[in-house]
Amino acid sequence: MKKVKITVMRFACYRDLMEKYENPIEHACDMEEGTVFIADGWRRPEGFCDSAWETVSPFVMALAHGAENLYDGWMKDKRSAMISCNDGFRPVSFLLEAMDEDAE
Repeated sequence: MKKVKITVMRFACYRDLMEKYENPIEHACDMEEGTVFIADGWRRPEGFCDSAWETVSPFVMALAHGAENLYDGWMKDKRSAMISCNDGFRPVSFLLEAMDEDAE
């Protein structure tokens, strides 16, 4: 099993949907663009959002176990995936990349 690099690539924010449907919340997300997390195999990196982990973890698990060409070669790098969290108001996009380094 390999380690997987997870990079926070981009945030989207749908204020119109937030105003119409979301109850006001003070704090929604701690992620910052460019932040890098390293998943040690299937383990959630410390500080990584629980909700986002639920979305990306199946892809992390697949890449950690050597999966390639997810969705029939959708990514230029066959050992990667671009996955967004499931927050419909402010989704965050993550680049997942299998590393050559073995998980502990």
